[in-house]
Amino acid sequence: MKRTGPTDINLRRLIRYLRKKSNEENVKIWKDIAWRLEKPRRQKAEVNISKINRYTKDGDFVIVPGKVLGAGRIDHKVIVAAWSFSEEARNKILSAGGEALKIEELIERNPKGSGVIIME
Repeated sequence: MKRTGPTDINLRRLIRYLRKKSNEENVKIWKDIAWRLEKPRRQKAEVNISKINRYTKDGDFVIVPGKVLGAGRIDHKVIVAAWSFSEEARNKILSAGGEALKIEELIERNPKGSGVIIME
């Protein structure tokens, strides 16, 4: 029998953690993120810094169920959580005064998911 879904053990662990937190906190956003992370790799979100800059304002929480890429520029502080970051994207976010977090770190900071913007 062929395995379906993600084969990366860390990603599978994150998906289980998101579902658990969704049930514990009675919040649907984490279950939605888990569902989006289960997609095949070619369908996962790839978001450029320019898109984050365009659709956010200073101090926003953003979650990307995929990878953040470094094309464009960012000119305000924003807290971005994602499955992965390119090195250039991480540097641009940090140089603008923002933060680049793992999804688990965002859940620990904001367990209810209030004010979190999902970008795809």
